[in-house]
Amino acid sequence: MISASARLLRLVALLAARPSWTCAELAGRMTVTDRTVRRDIAKLRELGYAIESDPGPWGGYRLRAGSRVPPLILDDEEALAVAIGLREAALSGALGGDQAALSALLKLRQVLPQRIAHRLGEMDASFVHTPRADKPQITPGLLLELAAACRQGERARLSYRDWEGNATVRDVDPYRLVHTGRQWYFVARDVAQGQWRTFRADRVDRLHPTGHPVEFTDPPDPALLVSRSVSTGPYLLQATVHVPMPMDQVLRLIPSTVGAHRPDGPDATIVDIGGPDADGLAKYLLSLATPLRVLSPETVREALLRRTRELLANNANDQSEQRS
Repeated sequence: MISASARLLRLVALLAARPSWTCAELAGRMTVTDRTVRRDIAKLRELGYAIESDPGPWGGYRLRAGSRVPPLILDDEEALAVAIGLREAALSGALGGDQAALSALLKLRQVLPQRIAHRLGEMDASFVHTPRADKPQITPGLLLELAAACRQGERARLSYRDWEGNATVRDVDPYRLVHTGRQWYFVARDVAQGQWRTFRADRVDRLHPTGHPVEFTDPPDPALLVSRSVSTGPYLLQATVHVPMPMDQVLRLIPSTVGAHRPDGPDATIVDIGGPDADGLAKYLLSLATPLRVLSPETVREALLRRTRELLANNANDQSEQRS
């Protein structure tokens, strides 16, 4: 026989699965008596679930449309299991670009009893997260620290190492964390330079709040800012191309880690792509094997035309040789 708590969870799942159930149907699916179903329905109502019912032998039970799920009540082991699961989801990027797991973990850790928070801290110190070979290491504690700074709206002092290993200290106004599918980026406003910046989260050494509150009147799109920084920031040359395809299709062709995208109407997309030189960019654009138009710069357009003419000439020569 299943426990009462497991039975209640099963009942909630059934009620959410379709618009209405009769008492007999629920009893049959759960292998219990009608009396048990009615008692469990009453218990769920006490817990805050909005369950409506129709009287009579053919009446049924249903969850009220748009009703909100009440707060969960977790014991120590359940809370620890949820926290560990959310931590792994945040570190692995299993949810893609959104930050739902990280945000939920931050909220959960703020309300965990000290005895559970201590156990979670011990596990964080004992476990080693092994990333992919091409993925940098970042600790759960640092990730939560950065997320908390973004939520608090408070200026912080950032100790950071650039790609050459040079250490800097600067005051920043934390804004958002962005996950690209490969690594985390910390988006903040550099106070001294008055510019929005993206920082690789794995290169952050320390972050100390200063107690100075900040407000943002016109913040940037953090995902777009990171996309531009990753795709064009490291390169000396940047090309802008027009692709006659909707943006969702272009993103599958040119990922956000390679180019920064913006729609040009419903059926076209403009993409900014960085590269080492004009010839390298032309080679990449040809490898896409799709119609496109180089908007700028002229050097990339000329390099693309030169490579296209060479390809055409080589194939034309092969055909002439075959005919002769």
